Amino acid sequence: MAPQGTRPGKSRRKGPVEQGQLRLIAGEWRRRQLQFPAVDGVRPTPDRVRETLFSWLLPQLPGSRCLDLFAGSGVLGLEALSRGAAFATFVDQSSGLCRALRDNLALLNASHRGEVQQQSCQDFLARGTDSPCQLVFMDPPYGQGLIAPLCQALEHHGWLAPGAMICVEQESTAVAPVVPPRWQLHRHKQAGQVSVFLFQIKENG
Repeated sequence: MAPQGTRPGKSRRKGPVEQGQLRLIAGEWRRRQLQFPAVDGVRPTPDRVRETLFSWLLPQLPGSRCLDLFAGSGVLGLEALSRGAAFATFVDQSSGLCRALRDNLALLNASHRGEVQQQSCQDFLARGTDSPCQLVFMDPPYGQGLIAPLCQALEHHGWLAPGAMICVEQESTAVAPVVPPRWQLHRHKQAGQVSVFLFQIKENG
């Protein structure tokens, strides 16, 4: 989860930066424990939510190219790599979290399978790409109205391969995300204060 903004039930930390811990739950790195700086109360997506999400994504994972926006701990992109994704790009503004992500990729002997971009997601997406992604994870700060413009940026700057799947996390009290017309809702789950929406691009869109 991303460090920017305020999440329900989370308060900003003061004093020395503490260490958070994540556990990968399946695949090549099953049960591996990794550390990251607990910046502004960043927490990995809970195990039960990840289990559900990745069961939905199972057919899409092998050999896929992934984009993890507001990566935070990087748990979603790392879990995707563990389960067979070919490459993941992690985007976050926090220097400490980006450094930890690079260190964790190296620890997993996977530096060649991932890149870390310390940049705002808006600026990163505006660059466009010649290598569209099959999977996108988006977990922006709550209450800042970022989802709709980021969805448009993904759509208009070449980030989405045909049939791509986009996972959006938001607070459960918010209305459903506004997405481009060719994005079809594939699955939806609410778990406590978090709602997860999985969209898929129409193949003929």
